[in-house]
Amino acid sequence: MHRQSLVAYGQPLCETIVDCPTPQGHEVLVRIERCGVCHSDLHLQDGYFTLGADKRLDVTAGRTLPFTLGHEIAGVIEAAGKDAQGADIGRRVAVYPWIGCGACPSCRDGEENLCSNNRHLGISVDGGFATHVLVPHPRYLLDYAPLAAAFAGPLMCSGLTAYAALKRHTARPERGPVLLVGLGGVGMMGLAIARALFRALPIVADIDAGKRQAALAAGAAQAYDPADPQARKAIVAATGGGVLAACDFVGSDKSLQFATGLLARGGKVVVTGLLGGNFSIAAAMFGIKAITIEGTLTGTLAEAGELLDLARSKNIAPIPTRERPLAEAEAALQDLRAGRVVGRTVLSA
Repeated sequence: MHRQSLVAYGQPLCETIVDCPTPQGHEVLVRIERCGVCHSDLHLQDGYFTLGADKRLDVTAGRTLPFTLGHEIAGVIEAAGKDAQGADIGRRVAVYPWIGCGACPSCRDGEENLCSNNRHLGISVDGGFATHVLVPHPRYLLDYAPLAAAFAGPLMCSGLTAYAALKRHTARPERGPVLLVGLGGVGMMGLAIARALFRALPIVADIDAGKRQAALAAGAAQAYDPADPQARKAIVAATGGGVLAACDFVGSDKSLQFATGLLARGGKVVVTGLLGGNFSIAAAMFGIKAITIEGTLTGTLAEAGELLDLARSKNIAPIPTRERPLAEAEAALQDLRAGRVVGRTVLSA
């Protein structure tokens, strides 16, 4: 089992080689074909999230090094424990990584992604920057055919995160387009999924001109630069007074100020990004404008199944993807850190 491992926080990944684990009981060993590279992998490599005002959230505790990052996994079942029913050898699967303890109230309600004592692959236990991954139960293995493995893997995080956020805008009658702020991997997935969920084409915003151009090519109605002083006026004019639905896929002070500043009365912004920083708003504005700010954290196992069904039934187009060999995991992380990635980088084992 070859792995690109985190051996020290703040340091480059290194190759480590260990024996493949033998699955026991309900466990399943999956030979990894593709694993997406997510921005949260950078936070874990650094060992912290930025909270603003020179404050950091340390996330180094409870993780044994060397550790394998990566949670956007698609692969082939190679071995299974004696109790792993339905884990047929050779079956191609996407791996739901947001695995909980199974006993807490969140897990009992089907929200394992919110479990505080979780076993999230690539976050709490070894993940997908490797040739193999051990999955605790076959229920976390989802058939993805006829989708490509390089698309199915990222659907388990960037796609699922975007889908769960956009679902929070589907309960009310649609009155205008959804605004998507940030066009990284999650934002580009959000654009593709929003086109399948809503009648109106989404409008998007990003400070990177190349990403705005890619979004227009992928079907966005309009693309704006949040740093442009005229952008807010232009969006207000284009939407007839602001938007009722926005998703912030960046999660910074600037991105959230931009998104909330464009909400019409009764509007909602759903925040999924983790870039960091502090955000403030006049408390009276919650009542005056009747706005909602809501956070999400990936999505549930049920939603992962819904998303795969949606991708198949609506023929959702894959986002721009660059495939790289597993040995280039560190280079892929640094390209993502430097903002050189449009869409998603997917490692091939």
